[in-house]
Amino acid sequence: MTDYYRGSGDADSTQQHSTQGFQGQGGQGQGLQGSAYPPPPAYGPSIPVGSTGTTTATAHRRAKRPVALLAAVAIAAAVVGGGTAALVGNYTGGGTDSTGTTVSGTTVSQSSAGTVAGVAQAVSPAIVEINATSTSGEATGSGVIITSGGEIITNNHVIAGASSIKVQLSTGKSYTAQVVGTDANKDLALIKLEGASGLKTATLGNSDQVKVGDQVVAIGSPEGLTGTVTSGIISALNRDVTVAKEQDQGQQQQPQRGGGNWPFEFGGQQFNGDTGSSKTTYKALQTDASLNPGNSGGALINMNGEIIGINSAMYAPSSSSASGSSGAGSVGLGFAIPVNTVKSDLAALRSGGTS
Repeated sequence: MTDYYRGSGDADSTQQHSTQGFQGQGGQGQGLQGSAYPPPPAYGPSIPVGSTGTTTATAHRRAKRPVALLAAVAIAAAVVGGGTAALVGNYTGGGTDSTGTTVSGTTVSQSSAGTVAGVAQAVSPAIVEINATSTSGEATGSGVIITSGGEIITNNHVIAGASSIKVQLSTGKSYTAQVVGTDANKDLALIKLEGASGLKTATLGNSDQVKVGDQVVAIGSPEGLTGTVTSGIISALNRDVTVAKEQDQGQQQQPQRGGGNWPFEFGGQQFNGDTGSSKTTYKALQTDASLNPGNSGGALINMNGEIIGINSAMYAPSSSSASGSSGAGSVGLGFAIPVNTVKSDLAALRSGGTS
């Protein structure tokens, strides 16, 4: 009787197989040993499955449909963002959490993984605005929370010479901060919030894995606009950037609103003023993500939501100084201190070392 199901539903082939099934090998009627009357029907009998009357062939064809659907959906998910693993986990009962992929300090939703929106949503809570008051005025910069107790990485030039430091979280809550340690040679500083706990922290990535052309997101507080998000790519690696180690008279001619007057040298030229005689040079990541005055100390982030650099310098046309503006708009030349430099310097900063 198995010959009834060799075809794919074609009526003629089914009829042919069914007749053969009753003939046997000895000719017409011999295969049934004398019980060929009444004659066999011209079609195969239905074989009920359960109470619905579904044939085995029909059930077999229907059983394939969910598998085909899963494959199609998985392919679509891979195209829009690589969520296949979570989807397959849902359908097969696997343990993958479909709500997102959790990494230390940040959570990027699978549905928005690899997007600027997903990175911004995940990392923005760990980026702060820093207002440092000194005798020369007020400097506004940014910082990155690296511990839930309120340790924050920023640029040394953001807090250099400050008599008081106020920090505002993305939630709007404000704290007073104290300087833990500074490293003017690397233009890095570590500050700590007073009385903070349970803060959202950023994940420090690996800047040695960064490649030219990688997409990046920058988050900071340009001109005091807290939580501003921009995006771009890595334009170059290992750029030699020279910055002043400490404030001098040239930098104190006007308040450092947004840190716009912080001078640096690149490619044999000086930008945003004279760096003075006390200076330091470090290797930087170059990006075309829009950086403006106030982004200093903020985060440069890869599409996995990991910090790969601390934004530290931006090119501003020299005409901005003549106009008295705190800084011109971004022209796509920004620089960031590689995060591996930050990680190697953390122990010294935590010990309170200064340089």
